[in-house]
Amino acid sequence: MKYNIDKQDQYAVLTLEEENLNSVIAPQLKSDFIILNQEGTRNLILDLSQVRFVDSSGLSAILTAHRLWKDQGSFVIAGELQPMVTKLIEISRLDTILAMTPTISEAVDYVKMEEIERELKAGE
Repeated sequence: MKYNIDKQDQYAVLTLEEENLNSVIAPQLKSDFIILNQEGTRNLILDLSQVRFVDSSGLSAILTAHRLWKDQGSFVIAGELQPMVTKLIEISRLDTILAMTPTISEAVDYVKMEEIERELKAGE
């Protein structure tokens, strides 16, 4: 599986450099999500702009990341998604629970706003 990780102070961007997010790739991706989470990555941005196809295993990996980060930070899917990927996310109704942005910069802004909101709530 090919991907690139750009770690910053407040977030990490994982860019999946594969055309298919399927049962071949999903188990390793889930493991890498768990490792990133255990290493203390507070927020994860998953760039799926290069992915052309996602199957149920791929959706499971995405949901794993969502569960890992929902209580401690933010998980955002970023990138201009391929029509097949968008359609699958919509059919599975995941578009109602996942944060999705068309660009990485918008995902970074989203993460930073979520961080500010968490800090304000902690200060109350």
